[in-house]
Amino acid sequence: MRTAPTILHLDMDAFFASVEQASKPSLRGKAVVVGGLGPRGVVATASYEARVFGVHSAMPMAQARRLAPHAAYLVPRFGFYRAISERVMELLHGLSPLVEPLSLDEAFVDLEAGGAAWDERSARLAGVRLRTDIRTVTGLTGSVGLAASKMLAKIASEQAKPDGLVVIEPGTERAMLGPMSVRTLPGVGPATGDHLRRAGITTVEEIAEAGEDELVRLLGKAHGHGLYAMALARDDRPVVAEREAKSVSVEDTYDVDIHDRLRVGLEVQRLADRCVRRLREAGLSGRTIVLKVRRYDFSTLTRSETLRGPTDDPGVIREAAARLLDSVDTTGGVRLLGVGVSGLADYTQEDLFAQAAGERADAEGPVEEPAVAPVEERPALAERRWPAGHDVRHAEFGHGWVQGSGLGRVTVRFETPDSKPGRVRTLRTDDPELEPADPLPLVLPRPEGSRGPDGGAGAVGSRTVAP
Repeated sequence: MRTAPTILHLDMDAFFASVEQASKPSLRGKAVVVGGLGPRGVVATASYEARVFGVHSAMPMAQARRLAPHAAYLVPRFGFYRAISERVMELLHGLSPLVEPLSLDEAFVDLEAGGAAWDERSARLAGVRLRTDIRTVTGLTGSVGLAASKMLAKIASEQAKPDGLVVIEPGTERAMLGPMSVRTLPGVGPATGDHLRRAGITTVEEIAEAGEDELVRLLGKAHGHGLYAMALARDDRPVVAEREAKSVSVEDTYDVDIHDRLRVGLEVQRLADRCVRRLREAGLSGRTIVLKVRRYDFSTLTRSETLRGPTDDPGVIREAAARLLDSVDTTGGVRLLGVGVSGLADYTQEDLFAQAAGERADAEGPVEEPAVAPVEERPALAERRWPAGHDVRHAEFGHGWVQGSGLGRVTVRFETPDSKPGRVRTLRTDDPELEPADPLPLVLPRPEGSRGPDGGAGAVGSRTVAP
């Protein structure tokens, strides 16, 4: 363990929902829920105003609507979230070469490795400066935890939420952890927590008092040893700059079970194409094609096929996925489909087409075009559904976002991130002057060399921040 709190954990506050509030003036200070809006959708993120009503991530959307019927329910804009995340990660890389992203809105940083901090005081200053820079660049807030280990830094950032900074000074860890719930420790979920509770163990201090042998007896060797070490605040895991991806996959859950076998096949082809796009964006290829099918009765089947070498060829992956689908009975209906690629590599083998298509004659030409054509025709219809929360532009009224649509009508609120709450208008879904638009930046560009007010991140350890 280190002798200074030079490991930083950043967690952006209610990231997706905060982006939507910053983008839409009329939603600021109001309950916002982002996620899938269909009958089987789940909550991706809820704003703090929505959490007051009990709404939380991974909750079924139908339950969220019952708890907070007056909240704004929006479809995620992942491309926009990713662009903002990249700006935040750039700030983190300015502090250290050792940045370990956990998701779009969360990362560890080794401040010592970048020379940004070497003791408690310099670590605090780095944390304050980071939060100020994040607000300046994105207009959003993030919570920062600083400690001598990754586990403690993450616990500190959780204590700092929302919009604060907490430092756990070396030497105080055991006293701080002792009264906390066992659920505070990584890897202790509901099942493990209940198992420990039945054994009379509910706090971290009680884990330490139980002893390592008792924990091994209760939880098994690997889990017992690890949990005992964490209860004693022992965590020597380094910040890892590059996390090697094990697989790339995409999946969709359908509002209504799909029974038509032809439609199932088309969906698998579409998912295969999306998976290829992700592979190529990451500069990867893979050897093993995986198909996931969740049927009407919630039973989930997984089928896989390993090729002779890695590929990112869409024809190869589509045909392999189609062959895997042939081995699955979908007559009762399908509620989820997924296509993935594992056994990843950073190169491709150009002669793999034959292993998916058979030894075809060259005269047949590439197989991409026939398979792509019917799949590519579909998005034109989807665009006219006007997803709630997505950006639009009207020739007369300007930029806005969709509040809802149905029965041939779409309701749009016309406003921008730097405007006052805008007016709402109802238009025809086929209005020729209405079209999808790209999101507008949350923060207007500042003059070169300017920055926000010094100390704008507020007092260290505070849960509130001056605007």
